[in-house]
Amino acid sequence: MAYVIGAACIDVTDKSCMDECPIDCIYEGDRKMYINPKECIDCGACQPACPVEAITLDRKTPEDQKEFVADNLRFFTEPLPGRDAPVGATPGGAGMIGRVGVDTELVARY
Repeated sequence: MAYVIGAACIDVTDKSCMDECPIDCIYEGDRKMYINPKECIDCGACQPACPVEAITLDRKTPEDQKEFVADNLRFFTEPLPGRDAPVGATPGGAGMIGRVGVDTELVARY
């Protein structure tokens, strides 16, 4: 299991969740943040830090946000627009690569 960031984060990207994550598994797209499910340790520290309540446990994601579970994984496993390779898992976490600056097609359409 891992945590997922839903639609409420789009165009907000407050980054409070990043400050609370002890393992640096939250990555910044262009308009939204993404949690790497391969790096997330399910500690839940990010969830209460989110001012728009966009973060849920993947298995408890509301029905109207379920598409973000697969989309969150897609951010890390498929090449994003304008990129040759997937983001993948990064040794050292998100801080090692910085802002990715591009979103999945789902988020780009919002």
